[in-house]
Amino acid sequence: MSEQQTKLSEQEMKTYRVQGFTCTNCASIFENNVKELPGVQDAKVNFGASKVYVKGNTTIEELEKAGAFENLKIRNEKEQRVEREPFWKQKENIKVYISALLLVISWFLGEQYGEEHILPTTGYAASILIGGYSLFIKGLKNLSRLNFDMNTLMTIAILGAAVIGEWGEGATVVILFAVSEALERYSMDKARQSIESLMDIAPKEALIRRGNAEMTVHVEDIKVGDIMIVKPGQKLAMDGTVIKGTSTLNQAAITGESVPVNKTVDDEVFAGTLNEEGLLEVKVTKRVEDTTLSKIIHLVEEAQAERAPSQAFVDKFAKYYTPAIIILALLIAVVPPLLFGGDWSEWIYQGLAVLVVGCPCALVVSTPVAVVTAIGNLCKKWCFN
Repeated sequence: MSEQQTKLSEQEMKTYRVQGFTCTNCASIFENNVKELPGVQDAKVNFGASKVYVKGNTTIEELEKAGAFENLKIRNEKEQRVEREPFWKQKENIKVYISALLLVISWFLGEQYGEEHILPTTGYAASILIGGYSLFIKGLKNLSRLNFDMNTLMTIAILGAAVIGEWGEGATVVILFAVSEALERYSMDKARQSIESLMDIAPKEALIRRGNAEMTVHVEDIKVGDIMIVKPGQKLAMDGTVIKGTSTLNQAAITGESVPVNKTVDDEVFAGTLNEEGLLEVKVTKRVEDTTLSKIIHLVEEAQAERAPSQAFVDKFAKYYTPAIIILALLIAVVPPLLFGGDWSEWIYQGLAVLVVGCPCALVVSTPVAVVTAIGNLCKKWCFN
């Protein structure tokens, strides 16, 4: 490939931020969907950083269509961070509240009229439908493709519980699964927000002098060689070299130093540091994407994208583990009644219990959640304390 073609390929690679990832499996499905879009040559999803890298031509609307199965929201990497609603107000959690309320009401009705009465049964059925609707859609689609994942396991288990008349237990499983998904989503969102907050350390604009004119310029439009004027109490927007003035800078966000450092003419200064005392004039030496802070953010995101050895093992193990659980549950449900005269209802119940207990969701998501949370907490303590 020629140098010109290499540059063209680099220009075509675009980065977008994704909002709504709940599991690594969803990220993998989204990545495959994006790769199949017209005009897309290649795509790579960074689940931890909640980003998608796209090589080729596409639009945000097309990307959101590719992520419609999970209601993913896409935005350009350089757009301002969108503040999400508080966790308890998010739409995806409202169905959990309604489903849980119906379950509690149905419990009380069951105590009053008996579990077989139409009122508690209807309440349990409504709780299952409301709380498990999206789960059933994914599970049935995967089942039709013989793609056995946690959604398939839970769908079979819950529908099976309804078939044998265990409506209450089916509704309880739906609630527990929905709550676990919500908690996973909450922990991932908190970790990502801590990491994404790194981008807010440095100002988005700076006071620049060009010739005899002073103007406020967005960091994307600041050029190498521009003169940046930094007043006391302001943060530096760009890396550069001091050409006039003396001051002390708090560099804790970049270097971790707790004690402010004296800066004078010819000293190097960094974006994101706080000018505490004097007026400084700084000659910009790097573009915004090349600043020390930008490199730190890039390294953090690369660390998120790296698959830990345990995660690689778990992902590979889950491919065989999930079908094995389904086969085991089937054998438990069928073999005792056929060969040993066991009660069908009892052993089908035992088989369904194995499906629920054997769900690999926590196993698969444990490592990425742990890694992203650890990195997020480190960023938060390092840069904001």
